[in-house]
Amino acid sequence: MTEQTASDLYLDLMAAVLTRYGFEGSNNTVNVSTGSYAGYLWDMLRDELGDGSVRLTRTGKFNAAKRAEGKDWPADAETMVGLRRLTNIRTCVETALADGVPGDLIETGAWRGGSTIYMRAILAAHQVTDRVVWVADSFQGLPKPDARRYPEDAGDQHYTRDELAVSQEQVRENFKRYNLLDEQVRFLPGWFEDTLPGAPIESLALLRLDGDMYGSTMVALDNLYDKVGSGGFVVVDDFGAVGACARAIEDFRSKRGITEPIEKIDWTGVFWRKS
Repeated sequence: MTEQTASDLYLDLMAAVLTRYGFEGSNNTVNVSTGSYAGYLWDMLRDELGDGSVRLTRTGKFNAAKRAEGKDWPADAETMVGLRRLTNIRTCVETALADGVPGDLIETGAWRGGSTIYMRAILAAHQVTDRVVWVADSFQGLPKPDARRYPEDAGDQHYTRDELAVSQEQVRENFKRYNLLDEQVRFLPGWFEDTLPGAPIESLALLRLDGDMYGSTMVALDNLYDKVGSGGFVVVDDFGAVGACARAIEDFRSKRGITEPIEKIDWTGVFWRKS
């Protein structure tokens, strides 16, 4: 058995708890298709209850493979990205630290904050005090598609999913749960097109994109990519899951002449290292 350091044990445990890997077997969020009869009944029930925080869950056995890949939707976990994408965050941050790549860490599209909580945990484990974790999110769900500016988003229904809207206060409480809310965590609340152009970020070692939509992905890249320094990382959460997101990445890379190879993390996540 390979000997693990205290930092390894801490970060491994954090990843397991943030994903509820092995801790949650009977609470998986049910995705109800928008426009279906089940979706209609579910909307009626939520309207009657008047509580957007109500969720529909399904009992079942814990599936380790799905949770590792982020292929199920844990009802209570701070992240749905799974273990492999959290491992990628750790690898990127630790590589940047070891190689002396300057800059902060950001996720654009934070949901319950799990990935950014893990970023802060990595900095804490390595006793890094001169970098900031930026949490960029509307904290009210995804925007309605702007098909005029971004025709690739026409018909997108993410904005109808109330379960994707997590308040800033709830995300702050999630950070507090792990004793990781401090001056090295900063929030950028609002729509990306309003917050990212003037964000007070000088440089980035890690840019993690989780905006799902073409427009959200492109706005983040247009405003933040040039702040990623040489040796820094760009991670895309939705490349394999959302076609519009993948097109935004491909269009941006083509427009900017980016030739660094895209590397696969799991079934949906990808990344590349900026040279």
